[in-house]
Amino acid sequence: QLQDSYSKSGIACLTGEEIGNSIQNLDLIESQDREADPCWQVKWHLGKLIKKMMSRSYEENISAINVESTLTLPRAEGQPPRGPVRRIAAHLTGSSSRRSSLSPRINPLPRRGNGHKINNWESSRKGHSFLYNVELRNGELVIPQTGFYYIYSQIYFRFRENENEDSDLLGQIRNPKQLVQYVYKLTNYPEPILLMKSARTSCWSKKAEYGLYSIYQGGVFQLKREDRIFVSVSNSDIVDMDKEASFFGAFMIS
Repeated sequence: QLQDSYSKSGIACLTGEEIGNSIQNLDLIESQDREADPCWQVKWHLGKLIKKMMSRSYEENISAINVESTLTLPRAEGQPPRGPVRRIAAHLTGSSSRRSSLSPRINPLPRRGNGHKINNWESSRKGHSFLYNVELRNGELVIPQTGFYYIYSQIYFRFRENENEDSDLLGQIRNPKQLVQYVYKLTNYPEPILLMKSARTSCWSKKAEYGLYSIYQGGVFQLKREDRIFVSVSNSDIVDMDKEASFFGAFMIS
């Protein structure tokens, strides 16, 4: 009966407006004579728990606001606020078939520019390739949103000596050969704009079974909506479009 009476008294401590006042005056309650208030333990523990939960909720809300603000593009004064930045990324790989990748897949640039543009990349989520909120048109990544992007590309040059090949071609390959990779941007401007270029002059030995070299480059560039980026190469006859060795991609960083 005494226990039942104590339980009812504890419940009574949690009813009415008194509990709200107790939480607000929690520090005052601690300084009073604890034994003088039979509800002190119930109020004190419950008040501490509620304050802790309110503090945690406040911190989580502040964190959510900070994350949302980092996902919003900066805007000029007077412009309406924009929505969160979409995740934009692409990784394109070469075809696993070297023979089918070369002549039909690499064509001269439609406008003036150096090298031969790689028109077709594997983008259908085969292997490591994917497109996320970005479109591929004729070997060109179409930028959907203005911002800063990290662009990267690697091209794999490979030559195997074959006694049946034309001797003039073999002579050209054995002599110092310029290997160049270009990354271009297409805008409303009539000519492509060169973003990056990486090159090497290489000479392969007659005794070597293969002549191999990979060129990689990457950098951050500001791109505008509807800009297009693509890769072109020198010496397309010795490019190997192996999917792990030749690739091209970009992703938005801000």
